[in-house]
Order: sequence, then structure tokens, then C-alpha cells
Amino acid sequence: MDFDKELEYISNRILKKALTQDEKDNYTETIFESIKHVNEYGQEFWFARELSKMLEYTEYNKFIPVIKKAITACEKSNYKVANHFAEVSEMVKIGSDALRKFNSYKLSRYACYLIVMNADSRKEIVSLGQTYFAVKTRQQEIIDNFDELEENQKRLAIRYEMKEHNKQLVAAAKDAGVETNYDYSVFQNYGYMGLYGGMKAKDIHDKKGLKKSQKILDHMGYEELAANLFRATQAEAKLKRENVQGKENANQTHYDVGKEVRDTIERLGGTMPEDLPTPDKSIKQLERESKKLNK
Repeated sequence: MDFDKELEYISNRILKKALTQDEKDNYTETIFESIKHVNEYGQEFWFARELSKMLEYTEYNKFIPVIKKAITACEKSNYKVANHFAEVSEMVKIGSDALRKFNSYKLSRYACYLIVMNADSRKEIVSLGQTYFAVKTRQQEIIDNFDELEENQKRLAIRYEMKEHNKQLVAAAKDAGVETNYDYSVFQNYGYMGLYGGMKAKDIHDKKGLKKSQKILDHMGYEELAANLFRATQAEAKLKRENVQGKENANQTHYDVGKEVRDTIERLGGTMPEDLPTPDKSIKQLERESKKLNK
């Protein structure tokens, strides 16, 4: 099943309300991330015409009033419109794979949030988009103001960053030859063994006293999460920088990076990751509480 057909299949199931909430969340992230672009400075953006199609507007002209309402909301919020809504030309397919330039907007994540909040909420995909962009925009605000946050908020911020960087680590590992799910689980264990003094994911799981379905990253304090985030980002960078090839070499690279992070913690007189306390509340609990507060 190709990507477009898969999206159509899941979309039809959503309209029939046949998906679980987790499946809806995964679907929502997939479709809105699939049309995200990143410029040469690492800044993310969306094109208005692509977004209009995702939000099931059959004609772009009918979408323009929604954009105008969003721009007005941006102005009333005392944000600089040009920083979030940039007029550009977007290449649009017009048939037989031919492309033509049409007027459009380059949108920030905040602009997308304002747009979905002003779109037709009777559409299921618009409702899903409202939740998605509200959550993602809030997460970015948390990251931008990290130093001012309390511990649980820092945990949420770093866990979000871990999710994003793990995707990049998966891609870098795959390029190095780590192909199957089993290969990747072995690769991950090497990183953990370096950071946790020989402990694998199952050992960490058992030490924390978690149930089989619970994820170890959801039961780490922000200091432990930060150590793992550093491991993940540096492992990805080293794999790419040194063009590491072969599963064994990738595994050793991940181990070496984890060990270097551990050695750094020791030199600084810090607590080893396996000795850090496990928080009373999981990330899932914190997310549920955050959603209730936002409501």
C-alpha cells in the first residue's frame, strides 16, 4: 500500500470513528509531518496550498478567508505577521506531473495553529489538526523557555526532543546498515550499555520495576533523560560525520558515545544514570494532566 492510499484508508477509518485514540494521534502526526519542510537554517515551515489539501479544502480560494482570519488573529496577539505568514510562490502539480507556480504562503507552526483554529471544525481532520498544532506549538514554547521550567515540564520537553532525535538516530543507523527491527534493538542496547555501565534496556526496565508495556524513557527524570538525549544526538552526529558503515561498527559507535557520556558524568561528579531516582509519575500521566489543564 503506497503512502497516499494508506492515508486515504486511515482517513476513511477516522471518519467512521474506527480508530483508537493512539491510532488517531499517530495518523495526525504522520499527515502533518509529511508536508512539513525545513529550510537551510533548520527552520520548519508548511505551504498553505499543501495544508489546505490536508484539511480537505477542495478549492484553495475557499481556504484564503481562513488564512485571512488567522492573520488577523496573529495581529491581535501582537505577533509580527511577516514572521509567520510569508507570501511566496508554491509549485503545484497540475496534471501529467507538470508543475506550475501559484501564489501561496510559507507558514510557521504557529501560523498553522491559527489557521486550523479558524478552519471548519466540523471536519474531523480539522479537529485533529487543532489538537496537533496546539500541542506541538506548546511543546516548542516549553523548549524555548526551558531554563524557567519546573522538573516535570522539563521532563516533557526533553521527552519530546528524545522522540524527535530518535527518529533521526533511526535514519542514521539505517544508513550505516542497521536495517531490521531486531538489528535496531541490538544497536539501542549498545548505546544503553555504554551509558549505563553494561546494562541493557531490559536491565534498566527491571531496575525501575516497570511493567512489560511501560517504556523506560517515560519513567526517567529530566537529568536521566538529558543524558540519553545527549547520547542520541551525539551518536547520530558521529554516525553521519564519520560515515560509519556496517552493523557492528554502528553498534560499537553507539557504545563508545554512551560510554563517553558516562565518563563525562563521572568526571563532573554526577550521579550515574542507573542510580538516579525513578519519578512517581510517568510521562503519559504528565501528558494526560497537561491536557486536562489545557481544557
